[in-house]
Amino acid sequence: MSKENKYVFLIGIIIFGVSFFLSGFSSSDLKLSPRLQEKLNNAVKTTFEVETFRLENIKIPNEVNAKTPVEFGGENLFKISQDSQTLGYVYLGQAPSMKNIFDYVVLFTNDMHIKKSKVLIYREDYGRQIGSQRWLKQFIGKKSGDTLVYSKDVDAISGATISAKSMTKAINDVLASIKTLQENRTI
Repeated sequence: MSKENKYVFLIGIIIFGVSFFLSGFSSSDLKLSPRLQEKLNNAVKTTFEVETFRLENIKIPNEVNAKTPVEFGGENLFKISQDSQTLGYVYLGQAPSMKNIFDYVVLFTNDMHIKKSKVLIYREDYGRQIGSQRWLKQFIGKKSGDTLVYSKDVDAISGATISAKSMTKAINDVLASIKTLQENRTI
């Protein structure tokens, strides 16, 4: 084997190895961090007032997922059940803040009305006011098809404008996505 062929062969092996390695990390393989899982579990426990429950990941077909504003490709939409009873549903998402992202959760009743929304992990020094339950209660009772306008339907927050607008958009996107899932009889 000539020196040139050895280099081509070596480069081919490297490209194949990197491709093989990266293919093992698709979004459907993502697992929640222990911290995020604990915060999600606490949000479910306090919202539905239960100690034990089961989260069942809801798989959304690709053709339906393509029609939704939010991505349902990973572990982010769950049915909450206890024994054989469905308690509700939960969507776990991320939204941008000024320089980073924050993790949030939207908990739904069985008829897909927002029971509670909560900021789980906020990664910036400014804008934390969006985690206030007093502010977040504005989303309670909203359902698929509802659209909220920042500073009209949702109170503005001085010092947290970017995060508050982002959370409002995130809730709108989740509600629009839930409507699409209902229309396609996915949930």
